[in-house]
Amino acid sequence: MITIGKHKSNRRIIREKALQVLYAYYFNSEGIEHLFNSVFEDVKKGPDRDFGRSLVNKVIINWKKYDLELESNVQNWIIERIAILDLIIIKIGLAEINEFPEIPPKVTINECIELAKEFSTDESGKFVNGILDRFHGDLKSTDQLNKSGLGMIDKPAKGKHG
Repeated sequence: MITIGKHKSNRRIIREKALQVLYAYYFNSEGIEHLFNSVFEDVKKGPDRDFGRSLVNKVIINWKKYDLELESNVQNWIIERIAILDLIIIKIGLAEINEFPEIPPKVTINECIELAKEFSTDESGKFVNGILDRFHGDLKSTDQLNKSGLGMIDKPAKGKHG
């Protein structure tokens, strides 16, 4: 399903639900299973629910690692001063770029920008874009980008390179 007008793709909805779970978990730090089941109660068992569970788990497992990666990529910012929604959205992006080889990085970055625009501040989309784009570029330049299948698609925008 493709996002058209006010209709959202299944993956967008799953990312929004993952954001809700992670936001609640950030303040509670327990009961992740209950939080997940409550937020995802209307999502049938299958690929969408599995993606949501995997995304939530990978963000939680790598939380501190992503903090360290952000500290080295966010100049003139203290992690504690980043809006919590922006921080969680960036970590969702880092998890997708690092842990989901089948998802193209540009798709991840665009989805995170849209989450930031919808759920955080007016400037959040640009901030999230800057951080994730820099992280993606660093991985590409050091040949550490772990992508396969469709995830390898990384075409330059029209008008560039020729």
